[in-house]
Amino acid sequence: MKEAVIEAGKSLAEALLIVAVIISVAYASTGTWRIGFAVESGSMEPNMLVGDLIFVQAPHRTNVTTYEEGEMLDYESFHNYGNVVIYRPNGFSSVTPIIHRAMYWVEKGEEMPGGKPAPHAGYITKGDNNQHPDQPGYEPVKPEWVIAVARARVPYLGYPSLILKKPSILKERFKKLW
Repeated sequence: MKEAVIEAGKSLAEALLIVAVIISVAYASTGTWRIGFAVESGSMEPNMLVGDLIFVQAPHRTNVTTYEEGEMLDYESFHNYGNVVIYRPNGFSSVTPIIHRAMYWVEKGEEMPGGKPAPHAGYITKGDNNQHPDQPGYEPVKPEWVIAVARARVPYLGYPSLILKKPSILKERFKKLW
């Protein structure tokens, strides 16, 4: 009996060590504890789909290239110019983060989409599948509101997270197939 308990303890310690190594390597390579986000809406279609898992990098580990800059530099990510960023709308941590493309930068007072002057400097963002930028509904995205930059997409791997958050997501998704 004592040997079985010792073996179980060793197995548990080994499993915890493996998890710690995986988490440490992920953090070391991405710069963030949150290494991925599940896509919850169709706003980035066809480049990101509902249920995709998006692996990310911390914004302090990279420079955000806007669509405008990407077009000039011929730099693309996710089949379009510029970077896709994950940000907290208006800086609110209680709101679900948004995954959209950084379109261009505005300075304080410059005209935003909708004609209003920007209350502060920041990124104008837009979903690839949306006709209009996120602004004027939101303020320009301050760099400190950006919590990650999208780097890679794995189809379907985000569904477990979505199912835990919104169990009806499977019903909604598969209704479209039939």
